[in-house]
Amino acid sequence: MPENPHSEAAPGEPPATVSFRTVLFSMVVLWATYFILTTFRSLVMDFGLQFELGWRRLVVTGFGVLLTLVLWLLLRLFDNRALWLKIFAAIGLALPVALAIGQVNYLIFKDMSSAMEQAYAQKNNINLRRDESGNLLVDVPLQQDGAAGPAAGGSTRSVIIEPAETYGDFWRKLLDVALGRYFLLLAWASTYFALLAGVQARAAQHREEQFRSAAKAAELRSLRYQVNPHFLFNTLNSLSALVMTNKADSAERMIQTISRFYRHSLATEPTADVSLRDEFDLQKLYLDIETVRFPTRLVAKFDLPPDLEECRVPGMILQPLVENSVKYAVSPVSRPVTITLAAREEFDRLVITVGDDGPGVPQGTTHGFGIGLANVRDRLEARFGSDIGFSSAPVANGYCTEIRIPLSRPRHA
Repeated sequence: MPENPHSEAAPGEPPATVSFRTVLFSMVVLWATYFILTTFRSLVMDFGLQFELGWRRLVVTGFGVLLTLVLWLLLRLFDNRALWLKIFAAIGLALPVALAIGQVNYLIFKDMSSAMEQAYAQKNNINLRRDESGNLLVDVPLQQDGAAGPAAGGSTRSVIIEPAETYGDFWRKLLDVALGRYFLLLAWASTYFALLAGVQARAAQHREEQFRSAAKAAELRSLRYQVNPHFLFNTLNSLSALVMTNKADSAERMIQTISRFYRHSLATEPTADVSLRDEFDLQKLYLDIETVRFPTRLVAKFDLPPDLEECRVPGMILQPLVENSVKYAVSPVSRPVTITLAAREEFDRLVITVGDDGPGVPQGTTHGFGIGLANVRDRLEARFGSDIGFSSAPVANGYCTEIRIPLSRPRHA
């Protein structure tokens, strides 16, 4: 079972991984730090033979990077496993890699032992050598009985100061070096797991944003699709009334206008924004349709400043508002009613109003009226969040709905 379901990649999506460049950089930094610190220690301790030690140390550092790459290839198998499995994998897999590094270190520095012994002997003017068994001997002068100085004739005897290395000694030295490298590898593994957690967290956040965006688009699409059936129902009723009253010419003109309206409205993706000019043109087409029904009662007025024509708005966002004006302002009365669509800019906000000078909202007609307003409000909130203004209420000379949204123009404008 994965530790976190959000760390899993979506179906068909590659799992989140740390890039090879980042992994290699972390290894180089780790082993470069090791090289610098051990070189500094060698200088402080004055081990001598710094050049010979230095290039060998550099070779060991290179092998350290290569073997750490092997450890990474093994740890990658546990990238999408639980954290406790990753920890146990690092503890278990780092040990053989550390032993391999220790073995490389032993082989690279093996020939330096005799060189350092001879350098020490020359520095202190003593005779150091190894016998056939590998014991390290030092020649010390013999003293005469009861005398403080050396014996006459420069007689010496050999003293073992370091026994020959046994098989057990070899493993003790190897383990001593390997343990130091083991904790170094565990430190790198911890760094790698931290980098991996960061990558997986960013991938999970990206997937969450994609899911949220998809859900938002689905909501916008659903709300937009609610507009079309409602509009079609109203226009078919109007067309039916014209046919029943034998107004064939008017019916044919309405059918042609409906065709242009749907061609225009279906040309864009349901969740896409359109220019305010296109939205006003769409409402002109709709009101042309309704003018066939109310040739003497419906008057349309549009007020769109040229500098606001390219501002972006959700497609068909004004349709329910204009339909409400036709249904509740024009249809119930016998006098001419003016429906006004206007836009203006206020403090970097786009303000759009749909108003009429009809009778307002009669009692008992709030059902369909409220559905249209709710649809507009929901679409605006789905598109812009809470950064909107929306008001709809009777005014002194009729009814007015006002929309306030962020002012957005195309980038090329």
